Amino acid sequence: MTRSARAVLAEIRTEALSVDELLAAVRTPEAGAVVVFVGQVRNHDDGRSVEVLEYSCHPSAAQAASALTDRLAADGQIARIAVVHRVGRLEIGDLAIVAAVAAPHRAGAFEVCRALVDEFKATVPIWKHQIFTDGREEWVGLP
Repeated sequence: MTRSARAVLAEIRTEALSVDELLAAVRTPEAGAVVVFVGQVRNHDDGRSVEVLEYSCHPSAAQAASALTDRLAADGQIARIAVVHRVGRLEIGDLAIVAAVAAPHRAGAFEVCRALVDEFKATVPIWKHQIFTDGREEWVGLP
């Protein structure tokens, strides 16, 4: 979903994510800094080997992501903001989330990008199903 001039992208997708897409989405001549966060599937969690992750979401997840980017963009500290999260089956090394923030100065870009990722994880209804190599499974982020 394309957003306002500042909040340019906030989506939940089933297809592979692109860092280049989000970087291009937030680039603007008014920004002197662009911070990009990439969250990828790692091969372990809490001392256990991970085989695969499966992300699922509530139908309201995209709306919650849009509301978050709109709110963070509204303070006027940044030039542009974007975030995309993937759902479905993800293999080790696949990108799960990409967030990008452009701002006139690096401090604002870092601050808002960190807030975006932290608040996204805390408020957008996406759940992670971890499947471990020993056959055990675990759900993360359930209400």
